[in-house]
Amino acid sequence: MASTTANRAWRHKFANITSPSQNISLSSATPYQFRIHYVDVPAYNKNPAETAKKPPKGTILLIHGFPQTWLQFRHVIDPLSNAGYRLIVPDYRGAGNSQAPPSNAGFAGGKGGGYTKVVMADDLHTLVRDHLDIKEKIHVFGHDIGAMIAHAYASFFAADTASLIWIDCPLPGSKFHDSVKKAQVCWHFTFHNVEDDLPEKLVEGKERIYMRHFFDRLAVNPWGIPPGGEEEDAYVLAYSRPGAFRAAFDTYRAFEEDGRENLELVRRVGKARVPALAISGDGGFNKVGAREQLEEFYESVDAQTVKDSGHWVVEEAPEEFVEKALAWLGKVSS
Repeated sequence: MASTTANRAWRHKFANITSPSQNISLSSATPYQFRIHYVDVPAYNKNPAETAKKPPKGTILLIHGFPQTWLQFRHVIDPLSNAGYRLIVPDYRGAGNSQAPPSNAGFAGGKGGGYTKVVMADDLHTLVRDHLDIKEKIHVFGHDIGAMIAHAYASFFAADTASLIWIDCPLPGSKFHDSVKKAQVCWHFTFHNVEDDLPEKLVEGKERIYMRHFFDRLAVNPWGIPPGGEEEDAYVLAYSRPGAFRAAFDTYRAFEEDGRENLELVRRVGKARVPALAISGDGGFNKVGAREQLEEFYESVDAQTVKDSGHWVVEEAPEEFVEKALAWLGKVSS
């Protein structure tokens, strides 16, 4: 867990976002203003003298997954910052300390419409470009649901994206996603899609039990998210607040629309030219289709695995993840 001192240095902020902006033609705009929480970490965070002397090497947007918040990146924030990168680490809409708009906010139709990954990527693009006034291309890292959002960011906002790191997740619209979405390992894809708030009602009051199931089942190193630890406590607290699981399940209810949007963009404009790296845990099931699914959507793809890790890569093996991420950033920036 990051130290108290480090947490004080990480600048917690909020931005009011109106989503979606008019540059997303696939969404029927129903502007809805809500609040996005984010952490803004300057480059060379641990060395203020370096911050004053050196410009940052670039900006990295870190997008968490389910059932987590920005806190999942707690082990990698300082190493990436100290390597010279400014970090923007948000809670995406509906998670953590960000507000949870209703499902139809920002989208005219479809299950979980306000939680399509294009709409959620637009939230973060608005945060980066408009609120924070970052005009240069940024690197986008995403894990799990965050990887789906990162893909939407890198493909729909390719002109503003320097590179993508995709962490352990099947991508809606890909052949791999189609092959696993009904498999036993992804049983929750179906459960989370049930309507009339049934999943929400069944999980209410049992949030810790439900979340621990995923933390244990998908891990190789169970101490990445220790049972009963302060990290688990923080995640459970975040997802126990009103509306949090409704928003979380709506991200799954939007998968079919996400797949249609992903495929339609490739049909219209071709594969994205953003350099893309897939990082998977060597004990996770997603490594099997990682490269192939990205090759369906990107022209330049690499794939690597992290040892002694399952699905929760940045928490189970943060040091190796940082090593691979920095090597990749050096390669695409040279």
